[in-house]
Amino acid sequence: MCKPGASCHHRGVSGTLWIVGTPIGNLADLAPRAREVLAAVDVIAAEDTRRTGRLLRSIGVRRELVSLFEGNERSRIEPILERLLDGDDVALVSDAGMPLVSDPGARLVRACVERGLDVRVVPGPSAALAALVVSGFATDRFTFEGFLPRKPSARMRRLEALRHDPRTAVVFEAPGRVHTLLRDVLVVLGDRRVALARELTKRHEEIRRGRASEVLGGLEEDVRGEVVLVIEGAREAAPVDLGACVEEVRELVRAGVRRRDAARAVGERRGVSANDLYEAVLAADDGSTG
Repeated sequence: MCKPGASCHHRGVSGTLWIVGTPIGNLADLAPRAREVLAAVDVIAAEDTRRTGRLLRSIGVRRELVSLFEGNERSRIEPILERLLDGDDVALVSDAGMPLVSDPGARLVRACVERGLDVRVVPGPSAALAALVVSGFATDRFTFEGFLPRKPSARMRRLEALRHDPRTAVVFEAPGRVHTLLRDVLVVLGDRRVALARELTKRHEEIRRGRASEVLGGLEEDVRGEVVLVIEGAREAAPVDLGACVEEVRELVRAGVRRRDAARAVGERRGVSANDLYEAVLAADDGSTG
């Protein structure tokens, strides 16, 4: 295999696809090896050519850029394969962080592997791992869920699969849907401990830790920036405490869930009759107001 910068053209040697991690915010996090590869390849396939162009300008590099994003990845594969077969070295980068991690590129890498082409990686920053290690939760076993579905029923099913999972869960979310995600966590998983990481490595980096209800209650209406939610894994089931179940229902109601729906959600999660729990909540609320 030719090293980056060494010409393999006209020698019957295929080029290399380099998967290059780039900073998730702070440009100083670009690794020296990543800088070297980006400066040496023949072409860079970028999820956002404008953003990658700014990165290249900041390190004084000029290289041919081609776009490769979710909408055009299928049509870009063959032209890139042809460049590689002709001996060109190609770097694959995403908007930020490691390509393929909730970003395009998997189809291209798979096609290269199937053709027997050389694929190398230059590891770099990852928002998922960065949020995980600062969360304060267990890091020995974790699950990365990426972006959950927008459709409520599908999103609930994905969360339901985590109900009894002891592993820490890492979830990406758009800032405009963070409130909805936290409410869904409350409904399906209960008042779990979470860590909400926003704008990691950037000037306005913020990490909020606490119960889902606490983090939700402290959020401003207009959340901005890239968001990662880390959710503590399930713990061993404890004997059912009806009083605690009632408080969980009340917490969901305060978060905007209808009382009967909240009783059903908590009852299913804790193994308690939804009707009995609903009646217990009514009795408790009557007692507190009477």
